[in-house]
Amino acid sequence: MNRRQKHGHGRAVRRSGVLRRLAGLLIIAAAAYALIFYILPNPLHVDPEWKGTDKPIFVKGQYTGFSASGTGDNLLLPLPILEKAVDPSIRYESGTKSVILSTDSKLLYMQADKTAASLNNKPIQLRLAPEERDGVTYLPAEPLKSLYGLDVQENADTGAVLLMAAGETFPLGEVKEDKAVLRTEATIHAPILANMTPGTKLRIWSRHGEWLYAQMNNGFAGYVKAAGIAETGIKTVEKTTSEPTRAERSWDGKAVSLTWEAVYDRNPNPGSIGKLNGVNVVSPTWFKIVDGEGNVRSQADQAYVKWAHDQGMEVWGLLSNDFDPDLTTQALSTYEKRMRTIVQMLEYCDLYNLDGVNIDFENVYTKDGGNVTQFMRELKPMAQAKNLILSIDVTPKSNSEMWSLFLDRRSLGTLADFMIVMAYDEHWASSPEAGSVASLSWSRNSVERILEEDAVPAKKLVLGVPLYTRIWTEKKAAGKTEVSSKAVSMDAVADIIRSKKLTPVFFENAGQNYVEYKEDGVLRKIWIEDKVSLQSRVKLAKSLNLGGIATWNRSFAGVGAWEALSGIHQ
Repeated sequence: MNRRQKHGHGRAVRRSGVLRRLAGLLIIAAAAYALIFYILPNPLHVDPEWKGTDKPIFVKGQYTGFSASGTGDNLLLPLPILEKAVDPSIRYESGTKSVILSTDSKLLYMQADKTAASLNNKPIQLRLAPEERDGVTYLPAEPLKSLYGLDVQENADTGAVLLMAAGETFPLGEVKEDKAVLRTEATIHAPILANMTPGTKLRIWSRHGEWLYAQMNNGFAGYVKAAGIAETGIKTVEKTTSEPTRAERSWDGKAVSLTWEAVYDRNPNPGSIGKLNGVNVVSPTWFKIVDGEGNVRSQADQAYVKWAHDQGMEVWGLLSNDFDPDLTTQALSTYEKRMRTIVQMLEYCDLYNLDGVNIDFENVYTKDGGNVTQFMRELKPMAQAKNLILSIDVTPKSNSEMWSLFLDRRSLGTLADFMIVMAYDEHWASSPEAGSVASLSWSRNSVERILEEDAVPAKKLVLGVPLYTRIWTEKKAAGKTEVSSKAVSMDAVADIIRSKKLTPVFFENAGQNYVEYKEDGVLRKIWIEDKVSLQSRVKLAKSLNLGGIATWNRSFAGVGAWEALSGIHQ
């Protein structure tokens, strides 16, 4: 071997040794990495995302991304987190920088930068005024505690603010091991958020196999091995208490049998009405909003109220929007206008000794649906304070904007003592085809959809029943059939059947009798409202365990109508 060959061989040997050593180091490094990150617990510490944030707010162990302001009696909470975690129905009106908060029995009104406020429309003085900062409204925590039963815990070390809603329940725990830690994920390979000493108190928010998601009083929250935690009890935030409503006291287990008294130009003479067997509520159409400021006009009659009370019936005055969508937009647009309507209506209730209010807002723009709900939300505690029954009339569900879509039946069902489903006008006055005003199958579907889709309790739902029917006229003209109708009373139809010697045919699906006849060269069709149809509606209401029935309107009732309807009480 020559010298050149010897040197080349030496270099190759040296390179081979370096590569072997390098490979060995890589193997050792990989093993160390695997040991540290896949076998041994991760020893690395990280800061939580809220570190350095002043007064971070937590709900159910999660950082909300919002901060509080002040401390103790001067603590202010941001409106967005209150809407999300406490009450999504809190109302903010930018025009007046006002906030409206409500429960079943309380209505609190506040304005930014003002300590003057009102509770159930009575003036109160706040210790701390709401504030607006960077486009966010902050509310004083103290009145929220009494209004909602909100539990607020502050930590002096970190500034953390822990919010818990009334009725919220969660387990409590205590660290029992020396080396317990909170980690960012439910694995020993996740970084550490905080070390904990034995005796550290924890709120336990959720369970994940062998891990708990828990939170310390200082706001730090993460995953800890369940084996190292002793559960010490259950924490329940006390609920706010309220007196039972009059509906709960007076109507529990008792069916409503309401009839509307349609009052147009003048009131009826009570002495000529006679006995309404089984009826326990009359609802005269006495009140309506008459302008965009929310003023109310009354046609109430003290003699009618006395007559009804003497007959053992309650009087629920009906308040309408006069079927005027533009007026409704204006009158419900602000707290001031809505409260004007509410105050005037309640004054009329006092003046005429009424027992309840029936809200009948129809022909409303979809964009104003939220204002209808807000009106009810503000009326409820005010009416309850006066022991008044609060009911609202709703249509069956449909895709019609101004007839149906504006109604948030789910929310309204939580606000009203009773929701009356106006289950009529299946075929309305100008319908392009003749048909029943309220067939039984259609009435059933109307009610069941609200029960199922909007979760309105059956005992709150009242079935609306027509006492009128329509005489349909079908006339052939130019190869087409022209359809028209007129509404008539039960007795008017009975007279036609009798005078023309007609024989009704029972339509099972409609739950009512039917006749047709030719007159003056046209075809007349009548889906009849009589004892048969009324009894079928009563049977339907009872089968669904509804809160009762309501009839439109008293003046259309025929002989035997009240007897048939009284079956709701049997």
